[in-house]
Amino acid sequence: MFRRMIAVLLHISLVLLLAPAALAQQQEREEPVQRELRELRERLSFLEASLAKDIDNLMWYARMGDIAEIDIVRYAGPPPRVIPNPTAQGAGNPVIVTAYTFFPKKFLNAGKLPLIVLVHGGVHGNFGSGSAHIVRELMEQGYAVIAPEYRGSSGYGQRYWRLIDYGGLEIEDVFAGKQWMVENHPNVDPARVGIMGWSHGGLITLMNIFNHPQDYKVAYAGVPVSDLVARMGYKSDRYRELYSVPYHIGKTAEENVNEYRKRSPAWNAEKLQTPLLIHTTTNDEDVNVLEVEHLIKALKAAGKKFEYKIYDNAPGGHAFNRLDTKLAKESRAEIYRFLAGYLNPPAPVK
Repeated sequence: MFRRMIAVLLHISLVLLLAPAALAQQQEREEPVQRELRELRERLSFLEASLAKDIDNLMWYARMGDIAEIDIVRYAGPPPRVIPNPTAQGAGNPVIVTAYTFFPKKFLNAGKLPLIVLVHGGVHGNFGSGSAHIVRELMEQGYAVIAPEYRGSSGYGQRYWRLIDYGGLEIEDVFAGKQWMVENHPNVDPARVGIMGWSHGGLITLMNIFNHPQDYKVAYAGVPVSDLVARMGYKSDRYRELYSVPYHIGKTAEENVNEYRKRSPAWNAEKLQTPLLIHTTTNDEDVNVLEVEHLIKALKAAGKKFEYKIYDNAPGGHAFNRLDTKLAKESRAEIYRFLAGYLNPPAPVK
């Protein structure tokens, strides 16, 4: 890892040295130079993300090594949805997905453990050590955890970043991680598997239990992205372009509204069969509460049983129950009690 970090730093230095030389030729070759500079900026951005990921991997061991056995694993997900050259060698090969696994040291000899599939959020986000407090809380209760870095996650280079399939095959990447965990760890109980996530991770959580209802005993969705059609209506052009670019969905919601509906939990509510808890807050600055309200109304209209809570102007907005505040800790305790009712961990929250 350290050799890779040194190599990346040297590469960044070279890029920075080349940039002024390219600028000096701008008057002679304006358009080519602009293109070269854009490509250099992109390469530098992805190199920085990869380096940041390597450093953050070390942080996981520093922050969790006392309580958890940690590993970084790789497994196969479905092939890419968009294949620029279908006849190229290996073009239809499965996507290789990285994931973090955590096992609580305290309960390694406690028999089979329940599993939590923990799904990160963000458009091109990743599973960072900023979530260590949540993983630690899960370790203290006796859960095994897998956190997949589904396609489109940052820190794995441009090619992986461009495999993004929001509300699409990323769902199956996460499900494949669940399958990998129960197949490769005999101390994981396949009959006690839950899934949880916030924001984009909440959408993936919901779509996983909609697509694979028999594989999960329980689910939690915090401030979940719920309606991509509505979301495209209140977000900026720059945000919408993250979805309409050729390597992603390839069309706007205006051009293909059904594709955006297909990827939205609120438009798939009739599929719910799994015990579910939803949290949101009225002052969410990222996922407007109207999205989650639509989801809740759709679930009720479909006659589904589930639990939910809409907080009123919770301090922290979108991140309100992932903070270190008293309210956040109380909200997470509510989540853990809900999960424990179905997963029976060795040391449940009281």
